Amino acid sequence: MEDLVYMQSIMGLILHSGNAKSDCVEAIQLARKGDIDAAKKKMGIANQSLVEAHHSQTTLLTQEARGEKVEVTMLLMHAQDHLMNAITFRDIANEMIELYERL
Repeated sequence: MEDLVYMQSIMGLILHSGNAKSDCVEAIQLARKGDIDAAKKKMGIANQSLVEAHHSQTTLLTQEARGEKVEVTMLLMHAQDHLMNAITFRDIANEMIELYERL
């Protein structure tokens, strides 16, 4: 059972982080076209995906806090990398949307 939760958590990290980054890209494209309201709505969707990604990460952290072994694999590192990139991309996207809004 632990292996299933572990894999589901990792895949959740990858899935939701990837969705968040894609939504941020779409938000920037909308802002570039002048549709700031749609861009902000898309960023809201991206933020929700990041919340879901954090839930997956919290599952792994909770397992470790309980004393259950959480193996650090290349897949887990890949998943964490996706999350960190999505967070960074979200922050940059917010800045870009604000700049487009000022134009």
